[in-house]
Amino acid sequence: QVQLVESGGGLVQPGGSLTLSCEASGSTFSTYKMGWYRQAPGKQRELVASIDRRGSTIYVDAVKGRFTISRDNAKNTVYLQMNSLKPDDTAVYYCNARHYTDYGPYGPNYWGQGTQVTVSS
Repeated sequence: QVQLVESGGGLVQPGGSLTLSCEASGSTFSTYKMGWYRQAPGKQRELVASIDRRGSTIYVDAVKGRFTISRDNAKNTVYLQMNSLKPDDTAVYYCNARHYTDYGPYGPNYWGQGTQVTVSS
């Protein structure tokens, strides 16, 4: 069982920055692929960025060059540094943890409770 707790959301002006954090419980954090997803009102939840246990990262095109995902296995924490924020980035951001093999995901799919990010002047 893994519990995920996000923090760092808030209100920021366009062009500003925020860093989201997600702390995981348990001793097997380093074995999980970690992801940040977001869901805007009236839209489906979408993947924003992910980082696997080797440190390889994936970003959705809309955030490439602006967002950076990283992890600190010693602190059981994954981060999302968000720069040059736009109003379209407004959403609830969720942390995700799942195990993957070369053939796909397996085991439980863990989610945090979400943290609101609002980009507005």
